[in-house]
Amino acid sequence: TRRSSDLFSYREKHAHQHDMIERAIEIGGGFLTTLLIFRFVLALLAANPANGFASFIYGFTDPFTAPFYSLFSYDHPTLGVSTFEGYTLVAIAVYGLVTAGLAKLVTITRY
Repeated sequence: TRRSSDLFSYREKHAHQHDMIERAIEIGGGFLTTLLIFRFVLALLAANPANGFASFIYGFTDPFTAPFYSLFSYDHPTLGVSTFEGYTLVAIAVYGLVTAGLAKLVTITRY
């Protein structure tokens, strides 16, 4: 039979592992969401896509915004050279909700 102190130690270790998984999910989702916000702002400010930083942001986030490209039936609204990427805003919301949901799921299964 297990002693109560052994059981407590097991629960503590198990909870710590779940906390680490939850943090990793939140960090990964936060990183992706931050890059998507950068992408939205760069497009809105008409950043030069040939610039190294802008090129990196667009290249890294393209696979994450691609599922939402045809979500809206209108072309990307532009004002001068600025582009309003509505699909990027949707991607920010979706990935933010997915991140929060996965982190909550890990928290629920903690014990």
